Amino acid sequence: MDHEKTTLILVRHGECDGNKEGMFRGNKDFPLNSRGMKQAEEVGKAVENLTIDRIYSSPLLRAKQTAQAIAGKVGLPVVECPEINNISLGSWEGRRKDEIAEEEPELWNLWLNAPEKLIFSGMEPLTDVMKRSRAKLDSLVDLHRGKTIVLVSHRTVLKPLVSSCIGIGDPWFWKLHFDTASISMMVHDGRGYSLMALNRTDHLSDYESEWN
Repeated sequence: MDHEKTTLILVRHGECDGNKEGMFRGNKDFPLNSRGMKQAEEVGKAVENLTIDRIYSSPLLRAKQTAQAIAGKVGLPVVECPEINNISLGSWEGRRKDEIAEEEPELWNLWLNAPEKLIFSGMEPLTDVMKRSRAKLDSLVDLHRGKTIVLVSHRTVLKPLVSSCIGIGDPWFWKLHFDTASISMMVHDGRGYSLMALNRTDHLSDYESEWN
């Protein structure tokens, strides 16, 4: 039996100063920096010849600006999607990671080794991010069956989302990597999700990997 295939293009937003300066971003609303704006344009060029039916974006500026660069190439509006908004990180937002490592070593160690278990005041657990993003993706697949859609989001959404879709068990967070302005792709064939491409960066003239 031939199943209708829905193509999901997953884009991490371009670089912002929070990336460059080694900060936790969470819901702090960093705009793209100059390198990030260039990256966003390069993502747009990479997908402009595809037949894209809809573009969804996290409401945060760094994602929306990336999505708008894609939208400008393919002639579509950007639909804000709060369910793929970045994780809330409470008191960590806007703080440098090296400061967190020094001031809160136990929590930092959990972040490095078992972030799935990390919880502190104001933080949305990663399992909650997984549930909300997966539920939304499933509903978008139902809505756009047989089409191609773009989702522009954040690594702390894309990691749990893809892990859920392809069944990576605990611990899963550090087993997938998404660079700024990377392109990944999944296909839903009516039976389930298949990961077709992960962290493609060959369209980018300049980027830095972020490991922690």
